[in-house]
This record gives sequence, C-alpha cells and structure tokens, in this order.
Amino acid sequence: MSIRRGNETLDTYLLKVFCILMAERSVSRTALKLNQSQPAISVALKNLRAVFHDPLLVREKSGMVPTSRALALLEHAKAALGAIDSMLEVEEAFAPEHSRQVFRIGSPDYLAPVFAATVVARFRREAPHARLVLHALGPDFDFEQSLAEGRLDVVIGNWPEPPDRMHLSVLLEDEIVCLMSAGHPLAGRPMSLEDFRAAMHVVPTPYSISQRGMIDTVLTSLRVTRTEVVEAQSFMLAPYLLPGTDLIFTTTRHFARYYAGLLSLAIVESPIDFPPMRFYQLWHARNHHAPSHQWLRRLLTDCGRSIHPAA
Repeated sequence: MSIRRGNETLDTYLLKVFCILMAERSVSRTALKLNQSQPAISVALKNLRAVFHDPLLVREKSGMVPTSRALALLEHAKAALGAIDSMLEVEEAFAPEHSRQVFRIGSPDYLAPVFAATVVARFRREAPHARLVLHALGPDFDFEQSLAEGRLDVVIGNWPEPPDRMHLSVLLEDEIVCLMSAGHPLAGRPMSLEDFRAAMHVVPTPYSISQRGMIDTVLTSLRVTRTEVVEAQSFMLAPYLLPGTDLIFTTTRHFARYYAGLLSLAIVESPIDFPPMRFYQLWHARNHHAPSHQWLRRLLTDCGRSIHPAA
C-alpha cells in the first residue's frame, strides 16, 4: 500500500523503517531489526527525507536525534500503520467465554426490567470475563453520533419511525396498559375513554428531542387529550408516585407488571387501541460484520424473543 506525494512515494515499508529509526535512532540497529542491509536502510531514510522535505534524523555528539518535524510525524505514522494492519487482518472467530471486551448498550430507562435482567444474566453466563456498560439515553444525548464514533455498540429504543441511517432489527413488542394505585377509583373495573380523559396523568419527560413518543403520537392522531399534572424526568420514578394518589401512568405491560409486583398498584386495560410498543436495536455499519458485535446483537434478539406479554 503506497501514497504518492509529488514525485515521491510513501509506502508501508518506509513507514515501518521510519518508526523503527525513531525508536532506535541508528541506521545499523534498524537494519538488524528489519533484517536488512545498512545501505538499504540508508536509501529508505533518504527517500523518507525526500517525501517529508526534512532531514528527520540529524547527527549530534550523542548520536542521531530526531527533528521536531520527525517527532510530530511519529504518532501519525504509528496510527497509519495500525489502521493498515487492521484493514489487512483476518478477524478471528469470537469466543465470548474468553473475551475481555467492553460492550456498551444505550437504552431509555423505560425498557422492561425483565428484559434487561434477562440480558445481563445471559451475558454473564456466556461472557464471564467481558464487561457490559448500560448507558441511559436522555433528550440531549446524540445516540447516532455515539454509534458512529464507537462510544456505543447498540442503542435500544421504540421510535415511531426508526432512524433510516442505521442497521436495525426488532427486539420485542409489548402492549400498552394503564398503571395506577390499587386504591384508585378506576382500579378493578373496565376504563372508558371518558375515564381516561378525565383522569389525572403522570407523564415522562421525552427522551428524544427529535421524535415524539408512540403514546403521544397516537393520542394526537386520535385527538385525545389527557390532563398531565405530573411530569417525571425518570421513567422509573413514575410508578413510585402512584400509590395513594389519583394518578394514572400509561406504559407497557412488562414495565407495569414489574412494578405492580413491588408496589400496591393495579394494572387496567387501556380504553385506547394503541398499537404494540415495538422496541428496536440499532447499530452502525462500522460494527455490522464484527463477530463480537454480531454475538451481542444475537444475544439481545434471543432475549427479546424469550419475553412474552403473557409471561
């Protein structure tokens, strides 16, 4: 692999010679390391000087020392060689049981706790030495840029219209229900649309500044308004606001069932025919073919399929 600059050519061989010359600061020692003759390394140094229009190494009493230009070029040369090596490497099969890789997943805090727990349990079984980082998404967090830059490996969300610039697949679907205090007047009986309109609602702060949530989108399309009296910045805080109050929280069945098992809460069928809440996993093309990331996405998919609304 080579790059032309004017009449001179810079290739991987010259970059390797340059990096070793900078480390050894000796033509003879560089020749030994590369199993080359000293004249060959001298010619390579001459070519490097022509490419960069700089002496690169100069003689002083203590020996050869790099110029400031050479020092500035060194990190770029190392990075270039590393990138080329990565391009030419044949990626080995991924063995999760031996991996010490760090995997980073971004998700909103309303993801069903039972799903997250299933993912963590399986991750620990299959990759006991690896590390899993769960990053909570907020309204100001640019998850697309984080995926593009490699700061996140997968993002999970329920966009009404998922971003079309990424790869995606469906993880799970869940129905919408209403969660309320067990002592709420509407608990234990069917709820009408009029009941829903007249009720006092707690709503979450939107986690995406670019897209409306599915529930709000459906309510707007049906011209159904609700009285929103409490806004909770944390989705997981909302259930704790319900016991002993007249508030209703519209959410997914998995999420509601989890907190109904912890608190004195009741789950009531929604009077509105919401479509299923569909959760996707989203990833960037940079990781599409990486075996370790394929393993992670497959793990998430399997965990999603193991979760059933009636479970």
